Amino acid sequence: MAYDLTLAQRARDLLADNPAVTEKQMFGGLAFLHEGRMFLGVSGSALMARVGPRQHADSLARSQVRPMDFTGRPMTGYVYVDPPALATAETLDFWVQRCLDFVMSLPPKPVKAARRARP
Repeated sequence: MAYDLTLAQRARDLLADNPAVTEKQMFGGLAFLHEGRMFLGVSGSALMARVGPRQHADSLARSQVRPMDFTGRPMTGYVYVDPPALATAETLDFWVQRCLDFVMSLPPKPVKAARRARP
C-alpha cells in the first residue's frame, strides 16, 4: 500500500532539526524512529502514532482517531490518526510531539552484542 507522500514530508519537516530521528520503510509505509525506536509512521493516508499506554485512552477520545489494529488486534499505546485531524500544522505538530515525548521517556535500548562470525 502506498503512503501519503505529502503527510510524510510534513512530518519530516517538523522533525528535520532532530538528529536522533531516522526514517525506515516499514509496514508498507514510512516509519520515523528516535534512536532506533518507532514513534510515528505514515500508512496510507493515516498517521500511525505511538502514544504509549498512559495517553492511549485520551488519544482515542479525540476526533478522527481510531485504534491501531495492524495485526487484527488493537494495539494498546498505538493509534491511527485520520487526515481530518491533521489538517493544520498545529494539529500534526501535536501528534508528532506526543509521540516523540513518549518514546523519549523510555529507557535507552540495550546495545546489541556483535555477532560472532561462524567458522
